[in-house]
Amino acid sequence: MEASTASVQADFCVEALNEALHRFGPPDIMNSDQGSQFTSFAWTDRLRRSGIRISMDGKGRSLDNIFIERLWRTLKYECVYLHARETGSQARVGVRNWMEFYNYHRPHKALGGRPPAVLYSRQIEVTQPDQQEQRRA
Repeated sequence: MEASTASVQADFCVEALNEALHRFGPPDIMNSDQGSQFTSFAWTDRLRRSGIRISMDGKGRSLDNIFIERLWRTLKYECVYLHARETGSQARVGVRNWMEFYNYHRPHKALGGRPPAVLYSRQIEVTQPDQQEQRRA
């Protein structure tokens, strides 16, 4: 019997989740949409066993994904489509470099011309000054 597409997607997502947990450790919370791969037992069980809280966007809430969809569109048009990479390794380096540029150097109109990392680091300093001092020490 052939595995269903949803099952294959779920297995692929759980593999990616396992790799991310191994490389970066568990986040406090994981947000996703309500796609079948993210509502599967394999996915939710893996999150629960790792002590990760589960957050799912409401069904039919197209606006929930608008920010990430805009990010992916910008990545494709400013990085992926402009450069013909020969290998996956080259693509990975190119995307990594673009993400660093996007987060740390590229001015964002919605953020008053500042890059996201600058704004984010200022918010952390304001909301958690003691923790910032401990990390620097």
